[in-house]
Amino acid sequence: MRHAVILAGGSGTRLWPASRRDRPKQLLPIARDGEPLLAAAVSMAREVADRVMVVTAESLADATLAAAPNVEVLAEPVGRNTAAAIGLAGATIAGRDTHATIAVLPADQHVADREGMAAAIDACLSAAEKTDAIALVGIPPTRAETGYGYLEMSADPSDGVRPVLRFVEKPDRATAEGYVTSGRHLWNAGIFCLTARRLLAELDRHLPDTARIVRQIVADNGAVVDPRGLYEQLPSVSFDYAVMEKTDRVVAVSAAVGWSDVGSWAAIPEVRGTDGVGNTLVGDTVVVLDGSGNVVVSDDGTLIATVGVSDLVIVKSGDAILVVKRDQAQRVREVAAALKERGLGNYL
Repeated sequence: MRHAVILAGGSGTRLWPASRRDRPKQLLPIARDGEPLLAAAVSMAREVADRVMVVTAESLADATLAAAPNVEVLAEPVGRNTAAAIGLAGATIAGRDTHATIAVLPADQHVADREGMAAAIDACLSAAEKTDAIALVGIPPTRAETGYGYLEMSADPSDGVRPVLRFVEKPDRATAEGYVTSGRHLWNAGIFCLTARRLLAELDRHLPDTARIVRQIVADNGAVVDPRGLYEQLPSVSFDYAVMEKTDRVVAVSAAVGWSDVGSWAAIPEVRGTDGVGNTLVGDTVVVLDGSGNVVVSDDGTLIATVGVSDLVIVKSGDAILVVKRDQAQRVREVAAALKERGLGNYL
């Protein structure tokens, strides 16, 4: 049976002030049709899998079910990064279905061509089932993006499934420009498929303590019922770093599907579109005069009016307002650190 695991534990601080502790990025209604990104991910998962599981924090379990009803929620008692979350989900699924194949998807991405992405994930699932590989979805780069990880690919097409030679994390501008023109590099979308047996075998090899503990937690009936506090003992490490960058079984399928990780407010135009001069306006009470390239968001009926300004991000959400140059939008995460330092963590 095919299973989908959606990772929904992140905070998405780069979309502050709309994203907060109790409403992280995946729960924001910022898709073009106004649905939460999580709901879009669940819809995608149901196209390729027989069963869907969402892994999230205990504190977000109810909000997750409200955004995506009728899914199984696996709640983490504490955050321990993606290796722990994926390991716990894999052990849970393997305990029910020893022949399971798993597609792992982030909860907070945007895909314009959902049919194309579903086809790519299906190809990855098939590759995992036929060859016992770990099969990723890679995105052909459309710009020299320094905020994404890249996959360096083999030249051998292998019927659309190509071996991954190495992972490259967030290159500098000059290197990223070379990747765009090389034809051998893809953006790492964070979507991958493998069998449950392969997942646990890779954890046994690269993170044996994690493999042991997640099996014990499942034997004890899951993380929510974890009287011995085993989950807290897991190392906080990403699956990419702990497993993907060390194993020799990784392949990828290329998918040009209009993908975005919605990693900052500057990415919202990719999701919501723009007007004739490049402004993206979200909310019924936003007015922009004599300006272009702005992203302006008002979530509660507060009027925002701009005159003669361009290339700004202006967001009013709840009890906070953000103004930042669009090309500095990645720095919004710095606000979280500044608020904590100044004793204003209640705004996060």
